[in-house]
Formats: sequence, structure tokens, C-alpha cells
Amino acid sequence: MLDRVRWRIAVPYVVLVLVVNVGLAIFLTQQIRTAQLENLREQLLSEAQVVARDIGPILAVTDPDNADRLRVALAGQAEAWSALLDARVTIIAPNGAVIAESDQDPAQMENHLDRPEVQEALRAGQGSSIRFSDTLDAQMLYMAIPLPAAQTEAGEAQAIVRLALPLNQVEATINEMRGLVITAAFVAALATALVAIVVAERTARAIGRLTAAARRMATGDLDARLHHIAPGEIGELTVAFNEMADQLRERVTDLAAERGRLAAVLENMADGVLITDRGGLVQLINPAAARLLDVDPDESIGRSFAEVARHHKLIELWQQGCLEGGEQGGVVDLVQQGLFLQMVVTPLQQVEYLGCLIILQDLTRMRRLEVTRRDFVSNISHELRTPLASLKALVETLHDSALDDPPVARRFLARIDEEIDALTQMVQELLELSRIESGKVPLRLAPTAVAEAVLPAVERLQPQAERHELTVAVDLPGGLPPILADAGRIHQVVGNLVHNAIKFTPDGGWIKLSATLDDSEQMVVISVRDNGVGIPTAELGRIFERFYKADRARSGGGTGLGLAISRHLIQAHGGHIWAESKEGKGSSFYFSLPIAADDENSAESRSP
Repeated sequence: MLDRVRWRIAVPYVVLVLVVNVGLAIFLTQQIRTAQLENLREQLLSEAQVVARDIGPILAVTDPDNADRLRVALAGQAEAWSALLDARVTIIAPNGAVIAESDQDPAQMENHLDRPEVQEALRAGQGSSIRFSDTLDAQMLYMAIPLPAAQTEAGEAQAIVRLALPLNQVEATINEMRGLVITAAFVAALATALVAIVVAERTARAIGRLTAAARRMATGDLDARLHHIAPGEIGELTVAFNEMADQLRERVTDLAAERGRLAAVLENMADGVLITDRGGLVQLINPAAARLLDVDPDESIGRSFAEVARHHKLIELWQQGCLEGGEQGGVVDLVQQGLFLQMVVTPLQQVEYLGCLIILQDLTRMRRLEVTRRDFVSNISHELRTPLASLKALVETLHDSALDDPPVARRFLARIDEEIDALTQMVQELLELSRIESGKVPLRLAPTAVAEAVLPAVERLQPQAERHELTVAVDLPGGLPPILADAGRIHQVVGNLVHNAIKFTPDGGWIKLSATLDDSEQMVVISVRDNGVGIPTAELGRIFERFYKADRARSGGGTGLGLAISRHLIQAHGGHIWAESKEGKGSSFYFSLPIAADDENSAESRSP
């Protein structure tokens, strides 16, 4: 029943009248009560000052050693003033003991030092409080002042005079007034309800028709219209409703088409797009942005940008652009995600919407290409500079004087030949790496025993290991299945790994080659381990890059292409190569190769 128009109009009016009248009653009664209490306080203060002046001479002339005489004198004064003022009079010592009381025996009364009015009087010169008195079983107003002009040498009051009046009459007057006002409020609310019901009934029918048409539109019937137009404001509302329906149908049609186009663009954009409102809550996020930020797009809507971005640099750029104003852009390196993003923040200042547009562009691949190009140029320049400088120095020496000394000239020419060989090797390895990366070097894959793939390279490097007093051990368990591999290329990989182990293992160390079967992956894993100098953790991720060498490796010669070539060859075989190391404790290199199928009897050609 309460959801009908008549009640929805009447009830607020009734409630409003009730609230206003009740509030007015409370306000007026509170104001009256406050005024009366303030008047009583002023009255009690004046009377307390008179009583204090009256008992002051008694305290001044009475022998302090005769306590009984003092109490009798003060008690007489307290009773006299109580009868005269029609108020309770209490005289209290500075320590809280009751000296005289008009309504009770002071000897039976407890210490009054903790009474609020007494504490306030001692502190501020006067004190008052309202509380319930257990002695008189009534709500009381208390007023206390210290005895004026009766101070000890220590500055403490000799006595406190306290007067008290019951508030029964005040409360009775206020309750009577409150009852009258509340009764009037209920009568006014009843009259308001009757008037409101009559007014509401006249508009209920027209509003009902509007409601029915609006419900049809809410269900998708944009052709719903009202044909019966009543006079007055309801008629104007009906005409406005029909016009609104016409415009709404047109707008919905346009918006649906535009939204479809926008959704298609956002879904297929490679760049990430987010829109936040003025409070920083995400209102839109496309799949690309969700992928770059590694979040669920549905769960991101309505969350703060800080929760979605989860990176302080992204949040700082958003704050600078969205909160401080002005378009902002910058690049952010998300190390943990392995992404390098460019972020552009543009404030949206349209009248109907205030927020921010964030564009995220993935520059990771471009950055990697740029880093690779820069490192390649830097590394090859470094590798070429040393032999070329050596060649130039040798040639200049020959020109200057060595040509006249055949033994020295031959020695210099031998050195030149060595440097040319080093350059030739570098160029050959570069060409080979280029051919491998471009897939122009076919692999002759055939079932190959693990020992056949590993031992030749170890035997070839055994003399070099012996010169450094290194122990080389090979552990190849029996029963390992054959691998599908190009034996010559695997010799090259094993040779690169063993050569590196020899180069970075101190004299007297050890190198161990082993192989294990990984049944779950159908792979044979071959490892080359040593107890050499090891590789810093920060460099492990880059050792398979072309020309990359640790600082200590540069003094050991080599082109820095061996591990890059090994990586491409193993990947061309369908395997994986990786390294583990602890600096100062040695390194372990692993690579996996697929097991040859049982029915694989002939060689297979594959380009890397």
C-alpha cells in the first residue's frame, strides 16, 4: 500500500510535519530548560555569595581549636539560610569533610572532595553541576564557591559554600510543554495526510499511464507512446515524454552503431587503452591493456588505477597527467614482466565527463632490437679493434726497422699471420652464425648414440686440458636411447662448452660431462660442469648473446660467438640450452636433445 502515489506524497508530508514539530518541541523545551537552569545558576551563585559573606566572620573569630563550637555555629547559619532561601546549604572543609549541612547530619555524610562542583570551585572560583542526589532522591542543581577573603598563607580556601535546589518543578514544566507541542504535531500531520491523499489521487491515473509506457520502453519497446493527453502540467509531461521517446530511439540507434565500431577498434588494437574517472577508478580497459598489465579485464573495472597498474612509475605518470593536468608521456621498464612500455596520459576535460585516457604501447621488441644492434656494433668494434691495432703496430714496426732483420721480420710476419687467422675465424663464425640464424645451414639429423655425439669433441680437447692439469671425466650411463641429431653440429656445441670450461677453470680443477634421460619430455639432457671461476648471476641471462663476455673473459681471447652459435644449433635440433652458476664455485651448462623415434631409420634434413 505504501508504494502507491497517494501514500508516497502523503507520508513524506506527514513525516515532515511530525519531524518539524517534534524538532521544534525539543528545541524549545531545551532552550527553556537551558534558560531556566542558567537563571537558577545565577540565582544560586548570588545566594551562595551572600551565605559566604555571612559565615566569613564566624570562621574569622571562632577559635579553630574548638571544633564543636565551630560546627554548631555554622550549622545554625546553614539551617537559617536554608529556611530563608528554600535551598539546601552545605559548608565543606577544603579537605572535603562536611562541616555543616541544612538537611542531614554532617557526621553521617561522606567526603565531598570528589564532587564535580567542589573540584571546579577550588579550581576556577565557582562550580556547578546537575546530578541525581541519593540523599534527597531527586535531580539537583548544585552551586559551590570558595569562601572569599578567607585564605590561608598557603593560598588555600578555608571552606566551600554549596547550595542545591531540586529540579522537579523545572522538569515538570518542560514535560508539560513538550506534551502540548507533540500533540499539536500529530494533529497537523493528520490534517496534512488527508489533504495529501486527495491531491495525490488526482494525479495517480495520469502517472500510472506514464509509468506503463516507461516500462514498455524499459523492456526495449522504443515505440511506446501516450495518446491521451490530459490538461495542465500532466499534459505537458505527456508531450515531453513522447518527444523524449522519439529522441531516445534515435540516440539509442546511433549509440549502438557507434559502440559497435568503438568496441571492434578497442578489441583489435595492439596498444593498451584505459579510461579512469575523476576518482581514479578504471571505467574501461581493452584486451591489450589487460594483457600488458597481466590483469583480468572484468575484475579491473571499478578498481583504482593503482591496483590495476601495480607499478610506481606507471602510477606517477598517471598522477602527473590526470591529477596535475596536462598531457604526460614517458617510458617505463617493467623488469619483472619483461616489458618496456611507453605510456601517454591525456586528461579528458569534456563537460559531461572528467577523467583520464591512458595509452600503453609495447616497445619491448623495438627496445630489444635496439639493444641487440647497439651491443652488436659495440662488441664487434671491440673485437676488431684489438687485432687491427696489433696488425698496425706490427706493420709499422716492420716499416721502421724490422725489414732489415730477417729473423725479427719472420717473427713479426708470423704474428701478423696469427692476427689475420683470428680475424678470419671471427668472420667465419659471424658468417656461420648468420647462416644458422637465417636457416641456410641444413642439419643432417639421424639417430645418433650419445657417446658418438659427445666423446669426439672431448678427445680433441683432452691435450689442452692436460696442459692445464685439469681432470676431465665423462659419465655416460649405459642404456641411453639414441638421439636425433646432426653429430657434427653436436661436436661443435660440446667443443664450445668444454673449451669454455677449460678456459675458465684454474689449473688443477675438474670438468665433468654427463648425460641423463628425461622420460617426461622424451629428451636426453647432456651437462658440462666445472669448478671454475663461475658466472655472476646478473650475467647468466646474457651469456648466450653474440659477442657477450664477462669482464674476466675478455682477457682470455675468443670471439664471444661460441655460445650464441651453440644456442641456435640446439634450438634447431628442437632442444633447449641453459646454464647455472655460482660465482667462485663453478658453472654448469645443460642442453637437451630429442630421443630418436624407433621407426626413424634414415637421415632427415632440417634447416635451423
